[in-house]
Amino acid sequence: MTIEENAQRPTSNAERSIQKAFDQYVVPTYARFDLALERGEGSYVFDVNGRRYLDFGGGIAVCALGHANPEITQALVEQSRKLVHVSNLYYIEPQARLAKRIVDLIAPGRVFFCNSGAEANEGLFKLARKFGHDEDRYEIITALESFHGRTLAGIAATGQEKVKKGFEPMVAGFKQVPFNDLDAMRGAITKSTAAILIEAIQGESGITMATREYLLGLRKLCDEQNLLLLLDEVQAGHFRTGKFHSWQRILEDQDADFLPDGISMAKALGGGFPIGAFWAREKFAGLLSAGTHASTFGGTPLACAVALRILDVIERDALAENARQIGEFLLHGLRDLRRRNPNVVRDVRGLGLMIGIEFDSRFTGIETVKRLHEKNLLTIPAATSVVRLLPPLNLREEEARQGLCAIEEVIADLAEQEQREVRPKGVRRRNR
Repeated sequence: MTIEENAQRPTSNAERSIQKAFDQYVVPTYARFDLALERGEGSYVFDVNGRRYLDFGGGIAVCALGHANPEITQALVEQSRKLVHVSNLYYIEPQARLAKRIVDLIAPGRVFFCNSGAEANEGLFKLARKFGHDEDRYEIITALESFHGRTLAGIAATGQEKVKKGFEPMVAGFKQVPFNDLDAMRGAITKSTAAILIEAIQGESGITMATREYLLGLRKLCDEQNLLLLLDEVQAGHFRTGKFHSWQRILEDQDADFLPDGISMAKALGGGFPIGAFWAREKFAGLLSAGTHASTFGGTPLACAVALRILDVIERDALAENARQIGEFLLHGLRDLRRRNPNVVRDVRGLGLMIGIEFDSRFTGIETVKRLHEKNLLTIPAATSVVRLLPPLNLREEEARQGLCAIEEVIADLAEQEQREVRPKGVRRRNR
């Protein structure tokens, strides 16, 4: 089906009915786009009117294998026939296997399972508090423009004022300094500091990557000051950049011995099934002993079976390498569009299938995303004027090409708009 044929599909009252139900019964915490999605298939989703969209948002970096993946469905069905849930008062074999897989992908340590990225970060906050407790150290330094979740502690850790508004006073023990500024981080350390927490790639603020020097410098600084170095890989992790975690990709050409002390993860870990986790380095893994932390639904047999199957598929189908190759294809095409349209696109940046397109400040990310909807492409806004691309790891080149074509059409529309705005009145545009 072509984009033109897709766009001509008749609409119905279905979307209006769903929106009305949301307005009446759902807490209005989201500014939702005017789309009501009904089903998905691979890299595509369909709305209630049958219109098909290529999904470059991936549930905000969640749908690692796309939509309605048959192997995820099979894992759910097989495990649900055996055991869906028991409490963590008992040993659960899939949980042990998943923990080992994660440890093998990072380094010796232990894993705690929960349900979301926010919960994973809460676990890291508690790990840091436990680490510094006997010396009355409790403070965690994070970065400006960071995002670490919507819990009270998560928004205190987040370096965005818009997230904090209305929830004051903030949970004590967090402060923010500029990202990629080692001197600022060093200057913020006090006798109360226990840990540093950053994202190796800041996603919500527009795909801003830590430099190699910054990561290595933070490790050295934490070693000198006896601090924990914690990384939030909730969005950038799980092979999205071509490595298990983004810090591994950023530092892959370095000979230096680098290892964080704790890492949070979620999103793509379950490919759409809720599961989060944090890894703690072996020397600190015992800080949270029996009774100090818990999660009723953390690491259920069902969630772990799905996460294990996703890891199997990623390994079998070489999806980390696919993320690199298709990511490079997209980056090359987008940078060519930027070169040809410098008044519209200010920057293109990213690694693998985590890409940010920064538009001129006249074009907001939200409005540009809406324009892309008209071209049957789903993307995610960030910051003020950034559009994020976070497609499934098994995205095919022909799908990437289709997405590029939609983005090119929108950029052409914006360039034409820009020309109209600067063209003197009465001057006609020349025919091409």
